[in-house]
Amino acid sequence: MTRYTPAEIEARWQEVWNRDEIFKAVRSDDKPKYYVLEMFPYPSGRIHMGHVRNYTMGDVIARYKLATGHNILHPMGWDAFGMPAENAAMAIGGHPKDWTYGNIADMRAQMKPLGLSIDWSREFATCDPEYYGQQQALFLDFLEAGLVYRKNAVVNWDPVDMTVLANEQVEQGRGWRSGALVERRELTQWFFKISDYSEELLDALDTLENWPAKVRLMQENWIGKSRGLQFAFSTKGAPEGHDRIEVYTTRPDTLMGASFVGISPDHPLAKVLERENDEIADFCAECRKIGTTEEAIETAEKLGFDTGITVRHPFDTAHELPVYIANFILMDYGTGAIFGCPAHDQRDFDFATKYGLPIISTYLPSEDSPDQLEAAYVPPKTEKVFYNRGFAGEPHQTGLDGIEASIDFCEANGVGQGVTKYRLRDWGLSRQRYWGCPIPVVHCDDCGVVPEKKENLPIELPYDVTLDVPGNPLDRHPTWRDVSCPSCGKPAKRETDTMDTFVDSSWYFARFTAPDAKTPTVMEDAAYWMNVDQYIGGIEHAILHLLYSRFFARAMQITGHLPESAKEPFDALFTQGMVTHEIYLTRDERGRPVYHLPEDIHWTESGARLGADGPEVEVIPSAKMSKSKKNVVDPVNIISAYGADTARWFVLSDSPPERDVEWTASGAEAAFKHLTRVWNLCDRIGQMDKSAPGTGDDDLLRAMHSCIHDVTMGIESFGFNAAIAKLYAFTATLQKSKAGHAAQRQAIMTLAQLMSPMTPHLAEDIWAHQGGDGLVTTAAWPQADEAMLVSDTVTLPIQVNGKRRAEITVPAEMPKEEVEKAALADQAVQRTLDGATPKKIIVVPGRIVNVVV
Repeated sequence: MTRYTPAEIEARWQEVWNRDEIFKAVRSDDKPKYYVLEMFPYPSGRIHMGHVRNYTMGDVIARYKLATGHNILHPMGWDAFGMPAENAAMAIGGHPKDWTYGNIADMRAQMKPLGLSIDWSREFATCDPEYYGQQQALFLDFLEAGLVYRKNAVVNWDPVDMTVLANEQVEQGRGWRSGALVERRELTQWFFKISDYSEELLDALDTLENWPAKVRLMQENWIGKSRGLQFAFSTKGAPEGHDRIEVYTTRPDTLMGASFVGISPDHPLAKVLERENDEIADFCAECRKIGTTEEAIETAEKLGFDTGITVRHPFDTAHELPVYIANFILMDYGTGAIFGCPAHDQRDFDFATKYGLPIISTYLPSEDSPDQLEAAYVPPKTEKVFYNRGFAGEPHQTGLDGIEASIDFCEANGVGQGVTKYRLRDWGLSRQRYWGCPIPVVHCDDCGVVPEKKENLPIELPYDVTLDVPGNPLDRHPTWRDVSCPSCGKPAKRETDTMDTFVDSSWYFARFTAPDAKTPTVMEDAAYWMNVDQYIGGIEHAILHLLYSRFFARAMQITGHLPESAKEPFDALFTQGMVTHEIYLTRDERGRPVYHLPEDIHWTESGARLGADGPEVEVIPSAKMSKSKKNVVDPVNIISAYGADTARWFVLSDSPPERDVEWTASGAEAAFKHLTRVWNLCDRIGQMDKSAPGTGDDDLLRAMHSCIHDVTMGIESFGFNAAIAKLYAFTATLQKSKAGHAAQRQAIMTLAQLMSPMTPHLAEDIWAHQGGDGLVTTAAWPQADEAMLVSDTVTLPIQVNGKRRAEITVPAEMPKEEVEKAALADQAVQRTLDGATPKKIIVVPGRIVNVVV
């Protein structure tokens, strides 16, 4: 009897696949194409079980589609630019480029043993000049098409890393890498005109039927379409040229409850005032220490500065409202000014309470409700309320009706106009750092901003930089920075800002269709391979990455790099859950947590200890794997101990793929034991007497065809765990079968085919062991015989007073009365009844028999 030896089996079959170029993607008109793509990883240096789960899911789909006759594109790349490489270079010495490419080599070496069906010939990193040079070409095309522009903007500024941060890079008001408190700063920045596509991006969400509903909703909320009123307050006591303050509100029905006007510290009026008043200047400077994220704004204490300026209420001219500079108002949202209605906005309520301002309700829960509120009353817009200070329409109406009535009233009376706006802002892509794609423009005193000539691309990053001082080293590199103007030839300077790394990942899916092309894409290849048929990745990228990619696809289509059919680049999206693990910690003398690796933990009957004789360990269950918490499981160690197929089987089998899965050592051992059992079953069948008669051939083949049907349905619906459950059950059936050799050989070979997407190495070895033609990887997917799915008999469980006591197998078409008789005749049921007469017998055809005593 042979043994299951994953190390030997997996290396052998990977060598065969590589030798025969099984996964090399080549255009073909003979087969339908299928493009599978997982969100590509950042090369941090080590893969983790989250990577294993993500890429195994994609691999299952790719291998299944290959078996069902599709021409597969399943590529791999690296999202390789960004601050971590610079931080690592500063922390440990060396160069970001060397650190990045070293990590890529390490991670590639860790991933290849998984046996993924990847076309490695298409591999690239976004820090390859061949890639970012084409990204620069795209930028120039976008610039020419009017899709890129430059303006002053208030940004999140990290004073330690000395770079702009996107909102999602600010965590609790601090830079995600440095931990420094983020400040607001006004800089000249490059922007993509994504806001011009707000309506199109919003409407197109309805076409993405194979995206999770929660992702489409998140994108819809981020785009944030709203209908409101834009109008102006007339000022009193304001500096010359500021006789009006323009506001936009989505709740014009609350205008009669206004008690103050707030403006951003970056509002033009505030800037005039801070030049004239040191107190205001100090206040605005403090405000700018708060980041621009909604989280930072909401969690900060709400502060205001009374400017002494007032505005006239448009409908109550005797009512003047004070004008405050407020730290919770951003210049790039709306007009940079708001009117505060404390009765119906909790933030305004807190602000009004702090500064002793009136709180005036415009609607109440009912006609009998008291007018004095202890907190802001903010019902859903769809809820009907009583308008005690409304404009028009019925007193009892929904907020939506009240908004429309107030817009109509204001327009009829010459106060502003109804406007549709979007929350989505243009995409600021400038970053003040070295390790990113250089923006291909030159600044000339005579010509202004001049695009670089395409024949000079790529504009490569210089290698000879120093990162030992904060700031962008490109600013300190005269031989790279100082150039001749491409237009007039006079001395000029390169743009030293580099691109946001979201740019790098917003078109890589298109580059995979022609990764070696001398242009961003080749239209023939893009037209053949696009769209991505199945995209897989984490929910954390549900908003910006996907939104930016959708914009980029449109921009590439406009500039001639993608066909119109690729404007929505991802036909289907799946967001997988995380891999979690227990956290183990002790505490130091000051009570601070000290984390420990899983392999350092010794389990006893009383709990977990650090080593056999060490202190007791606190255990935190089901936490996201994190290097800082040391609750990580190294896939390399798992593969070394159990094989890649075990790791793959476990991450697919333990829970639905959209949910988190907790890695346990016992689970991995159980997976390995099962795969060993399957191999032993194959070995036993291989040694059977081929001429010996058997019994139950038809029963085994019926179970086989049922398994084919259920596993196929499971894979196609991303129910991998359900598919594996069927494979477990069929393995048990095959183990117990007394069928002859031919039926058992057919069953084990079909089992190998069905397991092949999940455990490709073991399946390949079983296929070869049983004398299958060619490779199981390229064998046609088995088809379920519909006739074999119809059973002549059905097995029914029997419950007595709600507890399962027995089961009977009866003809599928047996009448209910006969089923009742058969159930009552069962010995186990008779023992349970012990002579009692049933009050009721309920037969659910094909499902169950319930006996009530």
